[in-house]
Amino acid sequence: MNERIPRNRSGAGASVCQPLSRAARISKRSGVTLIEMLVVVTIIGLFIALVGPRLWSNVDKAKAVKAKADIEGLMGALGTYKLDNGNFPTTEQGLAALRTKPADAPQWAGPYTEKEISKDPWGHDYIYKFPGEHGDSPDITSMGADGEPGGEGINADIVSWKN
Repeated sequence: MNERIPRNRSGAGASVCQPLSRAARISKRSGVTLIEMLVVVTIIGLFIALVGPRLWSNVDKAKAVKAKADIEGLMGALGTYKLDNGNFPTTEQGLAALRTKPADAPQWAGPYTEKEISKDPWGHDYIYKFPGEHGDSPDITSMGADGEPGGEGINADIVSWKN
């Protein structure tokens, strides 16, 4: 057996503790330590804790603005319905009369909305009442986030008779 044992420059046999090549040293140092990962995760957590609540409050404000815009759009469609039929739909006919012809509306020229009547931004039906309690126009109400009458903040009712 004529095997050759690799030798280093000094001529001695191969050593276990030979210096690493440059490429091996770079790849050994290129990892991320656990401490570095914990610091990054902590920074991300602090960012979410500080910025998150501001983003969520804007979402609630946007829902209230959308509900008000929906109510204004429905009031416009109801005005057109009244021009064609001489009166607003009754409470029993409801907002569905804007999409489906009621039996007692011979001059109906709808549908008066492009899409189906949607729910409010919180998933509740808009409440329609005619004759209304606040003037000659119908009352349309969104009960807010809680779906209950009254409330404050995001739970406040959004109504057609107030700006």
